[in-house]
Amino acid sequence: MKWSLLALLAGFLMDWAWGDPRSIPHPVIWIGNLIDFLEQRLRALLPATPNGERLAGGILWVLTTSAATALPALLLYLCQRGSPWLRLGVESVMCWQILAARSLETESMKVYDALVSGDLAASRQAVSMIVGRDTTRLDEAGVARAAVETVAENTSDGVIAPMLFLAIGGAPLGFFYKAVNTMDSMLGYVEPPYRHIGLIPAKLDDVVNFLPARLSALLMLAAGALLGMDVKRGWRIFRRDRYCHASPNSAQTESVCAGLLGLRLAGDAWYHGCLHKKPYIGDPLREITNGDIPAACRLMYMTALLSLALCAGCKALLIW
Repeated sequence: MKWSLLALLAGFLMDWAWGDPRSIPHPVIWIGNLIDFLEQRLRALLPATPNGERLAGGILWVLTTSAATALPALLLYLCQRGSPWLRLGVESVMCWQILAARSLETESMKVYDALVSGDLAASRQAVSMIVGRDTTRLDEAGVARAAVETVAENTSDGVIAPMLFLAIGGAPLGFFYKAVNTMDSMLGYVEPPYRHIGLIPAKLDDVVNFLPARLSALLMLAAGALLGMDVKRGWRIFRRDRYCHASPNSAQTESVCAGLLGLRLAGDAWYHGCLHKKPYIGDPLREITNGDIPAACRLMYMTALLSLALCAGCKALLIW
């Protein structure tokens, strides 16, 4: 437990300093390749019916999470047999790969830079790399709104939730979470051809993220207080709009962010050529601006620091 705590702290610092380690193979790419492979094989083996595709989705979920958890656990076990310091080094790199605060900031700030330069086409292209919606119809405000929304939502999915799983079960449980989240990102759509095969992965992602999303929202409120934001308004919008999303979890941090920044987020969006009618989150107290993107990033980082302090403190108490 002591080694996994040190690995979490080291991984967070490496992510903060260097961001996504592109110079080494990223396990999430391997997880995505495994999902693609299993999807193709299971579609070929099972009937192309709603029940057959739902069964395929369930089998895919079990196989993917099992592999994503067992392989890191085996590698760390073998490292431990050699030296605890070797295990610490390897697990630190794993934690670095699991956490995504710096890469979330980097990618969203690319959107900001393109907006500031006045290049709408470049800003649409940049935001398309971090959102699942169609971006070709977005104006400048829509691009900024999409970037702020993804920073707010992924404060939970990309930073706080994986940090909590790392604190509880080390890198193996962290990779379990990343597998669950990646399956939802790749398969969790209501449009064909994912409507049925993605049902179980999407629902189980909701279950796994239920508590982390709500804890992330509360930590974000505390972060807003430290940054001098309007916490009273953030709490009010959180209470009112936290379920204004098809997912029971996605609007938890998004509603807090909207309230703290005084923005209206969400609303209708296009996915795979289909318009999805969505309620708004927050009040339109002012028009969104380019500067709201770095403001959302500052809020994300402060939330991450509070989460790290909470995780490290709880884990230290269990150790000592």
